[in-house]
Amino acid sequence: MHPAAPPLISGLFSKPIECAAAFNDLPDAVIFLSRHRRVLYLNRAAEVLTGLSHAEARGLPCRHVVRSNLCLLGCPLTESPWEGGARCLEGDLINRDRRRVPLRISYVVLKDLEGRLAGFMEVLEDLRPFQELESRSGQAFRFSRIIGRSPAMERLFAILPGIAQTDSSVLITGETGTGKDLLAEAIHQLSSRAKGPFVKVNCGALPETLLESELFGHQKGAFTGAVETKPGRFRLAHNGTLFLTEIGDLPLPLQVKLLTFLDDHVIYPLGSTKGMRVDVRIIAATHRDLQAMVREGRFHQDLLYRLNVVRMHIPPLRERGEDIRLLLDHFLAAFVSDFHKYINGFSKDALQCLLEYSYPGNVRELKNIVEYAVNVCREDTIERHHLPSYLTEARVKLISNLSEAWESKPAENEVSLGMPLEERGADWGEVERRLILKALIKAKGRRHRAAEILGWGRSTLWRKMKQYGLLSSASAESERGEDS
Repeated sequence: MHPAAPPLISGLFSKPIECAAAFNDLPDAVIFLSRHRRVLYLNRAAEVLTGLSHAEARGLPCRHVVRSNLCLLGCPLTESPWEGGARCLEGDLINRDRRRVPLRISYVVLKDLEGRLAGFMEVLEDLRPFQELESRSGQAFRFSRIIGRSPAMERLFAILPGIAQTDSSVLITGETGTGKDLLAEAIHQLSSRAKGPFVKVNCGALPETLLESELFGHQKGAFTGAVETKPGRFRLAHNGTLFLTEIGDLPLPLQVKLLTFLDDHVIYPLGSTKGMRVDVRIIAATHRDLQAMVREGRFHQDLLYRLNVVRMHIPPLRERGEDIRLLLDHFLAAFVSDFHKYINGFSKDALQCLLEYSYPGNVRELKNIVEYAVNVCREDTIERHHLPSYLTEARVKLISNLSEAWESKPAENEVSLGMPLEERGADWGEVERRLILKALIKAKGRRHRAAEILGWGRSTLWRKMKQYGLLSSASAESERGEDS
């Protein structure tokens, strides 16, 4: 089957012009339908919104492409719309990634020169940016979908609006599960590009050969299997934002191509010698140490300089003490609503366990823990036995390790802290280590209580326990896994 010729617009100018050239730069999605409501054409914004390319969608019934709840209520185009003029309705769309997207859809009737029905045009406006702004109004401690009130997050929220209004490249760093994707979306939604597409690419999810085609596109016949021209993610993100997550996994040859694009904003699809200029803002994210990768020769130093124009670091959850309770309450309310359950909160014992846990998987792990607890809870309060078993096992192991460490040096444990330091024959680091051990045993392994005994914050206690090697082996393994 040969691809159809590109659609043309005739009669307006001295020569016909390509329909794609006229509609692809629009920020809103545009879909043309036949009189039988089958898809004839999608512009680039519609491809991004639905997750289907023009070639994949062409000829399909509209309801299989838009997949809106309006279709379930009865197609708006079957109610003799050509007699009532254009219509504008609000509904939802389920895209190819099974994500629900709120929309405002405008239906326009197209007639031929004799006044007979020729087809339809649909204009789809993504309402997510407007809903984010509405949900944020009157809500404290959140910015877009990011929640926090710790000093580190407040500093991040303070600089976010100013950074969003520029077109500078942004590098987001932070451990896995801290919310780098949410921060990238927030930057896009607050920017002047909010009505343009937000296109995400995971640089570690595809092999190098496919990743180059996915990013820069290819011409028909560029390689075996290239049966049609593919625009690539850079072109799909035109007038919007391209989010490159896991940038540390980008192969070296593609790092060079990305560096070239950041210099001149021109891309060269595979199989083409003609460059194409695209207007795209780049946001990159990684959990890796890119400077160490530069020293090892696995990341281009010049690319790091280009991406690192604005650097935003999201701290791990263990350094955001007061945010843990805030996030627990937020996710509990969300899952209780989604699962239609009546759960009024956490018991004192369960909450103590959750507040003491170090969350090596950060916010993502906390969310999963709450979702698990809501799933298994059959009572009106989440108790300790509703939590994943590894939380209680880690706590028991920590208490055991601390007890063994304390009992292994009885003479040292009995040192009077009131004696002069030089008489004890120990430096301050050793004394501080003993103080932590004593406080943890007195608190029966509860870090929150131990921090109170010592007069420290929980993040300070965690940092010093890591410094003196007092973490449980389970926590240490999780830390090594995050750093690898």
